[in-house]
Amino acid sequence: MRPEPAAGVAGVLLAGGRSRRLGGGDKTLLTLGGETVLARVIARARPQVRVLALNANGDPARFAEYGLEVVADVVAGFAGPLAGVLTGLEWAAEFAPDCPWVASFATDAPFLPADLVARLMAAVEDEGADMACAASAGRAHPVFGLWPVRLAGDLRRALTDEGIRKVDVWTARYRLAVAEFAHDPVDPFFNINRPADLAKAEALHARLEDAAA
Repeated sequence: MRPEPAAGVAGVLLAGGRSRRLGGGDKTLLTLGGETVLARVIARARPQVRVLALNANGDPARFAEYGLEVVADVVAGFAGPLAGVLTGLEWAAEFAPDCPWVASFATDAPFLPADLVARLMAAVEDEGADMACAASAGRAHPVFGLWPVRLAGDLRRALTDEGIRKVDVWTARYRLAVAEFAHDPVDPFFNINRPADLAKAEALHARLEDAAA
């Protein structure tokens, strides 16, 4: 059963990087099990949020078939995932004003949890936190986060005035909740960075398909 979209949560898919370890191009458009990685991420993310946008730089036409609004980084210089988060926050403030939260999803992680947003929201509420991120196997995954739109101005200043690029440097200023996810049989945050990772993803996909059969 698919979860209901989280009330008041917009989503942003982060695809603004340059995929250097895969030789450039859009790693999210690689094929896994007969579908692009992006199609798999959208299928898991879209049901969890009220509205979804894709943060990507360059010609947006290459993503036309996915039917999402494509928004480029609102700060120049490929400033990393924080730039994508800020882009999502400012986009939501303008186009989804009834959504005080933005959930971010990496677009190179085809097995992301179907209950990610619900678990992040529960962690924020349980701990009275400002924001939340996911974790598995003892590792934090800050690009899978839940961010308050009210902090968009603070994040813009951190990026443009202070030159902050690392997510954990910025989140250290706030109360951050962490939602822990099981990593067996497959780590849901496994991501594709190198050619060898795609082969491993194919094997993990086959394992999940066998388990579901």
